[in-house]
Amino acid sequence: MSADLPGILDAWRMVTARRGVEGRLPLSSLTRLQGSLLDTEGDVRFALEFDRDSLQVPYVELRIDAELPLECQRSMNRFLLPVHIVQRLGLIRDEADEAALPPGYEPLLVPDDGMLRTAELVEDELILAVPVVPVAPGTEEVEREWPASEAEQERANPFAALSAIKNKSN
Repeated sequence: MSADLPGILDAWRMVTARRGVEGRLPLSSLTRLQGSLLDTEGDVRFALEFDRDSLQVPYVELRIDAELPLECQRSMNRFLLPVHIVQRLGLIRDEADEAALPPGYEPLLVPDDGMLRTAELVEDELILAVPVVPVAPGTEEVEREWPASEAEQERANPFAALSAIKNKSN
């Protein structure tokens, strides 16, 4: 994180002041995300804007740009997945407040002390952006016929004996 960027922000003060912050984080500092990445080369650029909408709902809007190094599950090669996130999080004090959020808002339960960890917000969104099965754009699907070997074809069907018994009883 840049030296002048605070790691912890008071969410309610930021909303009242209608402030925002922006910065960079090295991928190597995002420990929960590291398990999904091939390596930790690169960084993440982000901006957080705090405000209230026309309904007076407090929110933080996240803008995240990154290139995540992943391993393509088709080619087993490294590729960079471009990630561009714009997400509006409605700030709530209690889980019951989630139902009152307008459409398009994701709930963010703010701790009792009102403090939010900047890096954790960014890391949470990046974790959600990683695909379950990473595939590099432009790679071809691997399609192949997998015929049964002769040994498999010659192996007796385990239900053949049951079928013979059934046929004898008829």
